[in-house]
Amino acid sequence: MCGIVGYIGEKIEIVPFLIGGLRDLEYRGYDSAGVVFLDDGRLNVVKTEGKVNRLLKKLQDRGLTHKKSTLGMGHTRWATHGAPSDDNAHPLTDSSMDFAVVHNGIIENHVELRRELQSDGYSFVSDTDTEVIVYLVKKYYRDNLLDAVRQAVKRLSGAFAVGIVSRFELDKVILVRQGSPLVVGIGSGAMYFASDVNPFLTYTDEAVFLEEGQIAVLTSRSVEVMDYDGSIVEWESMHIEWTPEMASKGGFEHYMLKEIEEEGKVVRETLEGRVNLDGISLPELSGASIEQIGRLFIVACGTSYYAGMLGKYLIEELVGIPVEVEVASELRYRRFPVYPNDMAMFISQSGETADTLASLRLFKDRGIKTVSLVNVRGSTIDRESDVTLYLRAGPEIGVASTKAFVAQLALLYLIAFQWAKERNALDIREYASGLLKLPYQIEEILSDKEAIKRLAEKYYSFRNFLYLGRGFYYPIAMEGALKLKEISYIHAEAYPAGEMKHGPIALIDEQMPVVAVIPRGYIYSKTLSNLEETRARRAPIVAVATTGDSDIVRYTNDVMWIPRSMEIFAPMLCIVPL
Repeated sequence: MCGIVGYIGEKIEIVPFLIGGLRDLEYRGYDSAGVVFLDDGRLNVVKTEGKVNRLLKKLQDRGLTHKKSTLGMGHTRWATHGAPSDDNAHPLTDSSMDFAVVHNGIIENHVELRRELQSDGYSFVSDTDTEVIVYLVKKYYRDNLLDAVRQAVKRLSGAFAVGIVSRFELDKVILVRQGSPLVVGIGSGAMYFASDVNPFLTYTDEAVFLEEGQIAVLTSRSVEVMDYDGSIVEWESMHIEWTPEMASKGGFEHYMLKEIEEEGKVVRETLEGRVNLDGISLPELSGASIEQIGRLFIVACGTSYYAGMLGKYLIEELVGIPVEVEVASELRYRRFPVYPNDMAMFISQSGETADTLASLRLFKDRGIKTVSLVNVRGSTIDRESDVTLYLRAGPEIGVASTKAFVAQLALLYLIAFQWAKERNALDIREYASGLLKLPYQIEEILSDKEAIKRLAEKYYSFRNFLYLGRGFYYPIAMEGALKLKEISYIHAEAYPAGEMKHGPIALIDEQMPVVAVIPRGYIYSKTLSNLEETRARRAPIVAVATTGDSDIVRYTNDVMWIPRSMEIFAPMLCIVPL
């Protein structure tokens, strides 16, 4: 995903700031890192394959960690064009060290541009698509960096967030946003910029989120925003409600553990003011009345897609309208019919997921009303949606979403109940009571995390897992398998339990544990019969089951228990141990 962080302002020890910012962006995933900063009138670049700690060691060895500077940029790169290496790491410069660029995204026409620039006599040292940006700027530079950048970006196709500095104009940084997020932090005598707000939360809580197709010129005391043609764009800063403490590890070994521990609190805060024992209040939904909807699309990627799958089951069962759940990266490249009474809902923790954003724009272009569920106020999906509901999950730093997923589920429950009340006059007081219990039940599960840890220690050496679930629990099985893949690099697949006999059962043996999501409910016995089939093939079986279920113990090797609840809320509880 890559990460950008930068600074322009009064003289500071630049390396600690840049390294700290890069650490705040490590959750985005990367395989090389680098920095560039102004040093005695020249651009000093240090970069390396590997992690930020390796970059810091390199800087320490060169005696640069206490250098003071008024200008600097840092980058973490996830290899797309060219293998991880020192040469391919960002920042990238021209051969004379006149210009330096950091870049997130992909330049789709880099091959043609590289050929053109090579024929002009420019020599490339990296395998990256990014290097064409450096030489385009150099080619067009005529004593005006902004003009050179404007000409260069008009030549680029693809998605990109770019930061550019030049030793000829050391009083400014130029940023370009096209498809990949960039945000500017407004400080006192200083400006900050990054891929998200986390790197500069300690320094300022005022931010400007750049829009698509915008260029920003930063000096130590000003921000000027324009389009590619140079027309000035009015901007407004947004107050960031998150605090530095919210984005810290808080004494935990890593962010994901901390964020799992916060799940009860996050659900409580997502529900706060929206539900009480008398019912549910979602004034945000007044702009998306159920009377306007004949069919609902739910569009998302990854974890958010699995939340949308459960949302489909809830809304179809409670509200009675058809729901299509779509993977955004597939939908955006398909031709599909829409009708005037369709509505589209987009789910994204960051509010910047590129495929989800592209899909949103596709629906808006076709005149379809859009609703978004996002965690970041002011994000692009938030700004471009007709209606937004916020998750209230706080900053999620862990690369694998956990607390945002439970917040998404909580909000989808609220939406389903609200629409069911409007359409079917559903008495939701009993459901409201069940919702209010969820934070405490999540915390009850987490209080027994040592038992879950013992299971992890028992099963971590297996290389393949099969996750099974039916109905509400199938999306939860999919999310559980995704987490195992993302975090442990262990192959895991999820199937509807009833589909296991249509092929996957051929792979099951004593070397493939089966994880069954099987709380007590209306399809309990059906899933139990599927476990009989896996047990016959000697697979180790781990179940997520309801406390007090004596039957499940006879079918399984191990059980992770969840508290008793209304069945409709059991999926929320099942994901916590997974």
